[in-house]
Amino acid sequence: MLSVLFVICLIWFIGKFFIFGLKASWGIMKLLCTVVFFPVILIGMVVGGMLYIAFPVLIIGAIIALVDSCS
Repeated sequence: MLSVLFVICLIWFIGKFFIFGLKASWGIMKLLCTVVFFPVILIGMVVGGMLYIAFPVLIIGAIIALVDSCS
């Protein structure tokens, strides 16, 4: 009986840490995308001669950041 209780508690404990890990990795990925990948992609587009695409994407990103910071 104690073995079954131990297994149930162990599964619950591992599940909690798994959910915590998913939440942490999602936060890290959001930070990485906004701080690293988005500017690198925009700089690459400007260097590659796609300024007419990079500028509207930059404006849309700035609007989203502004709306997100106000709420």
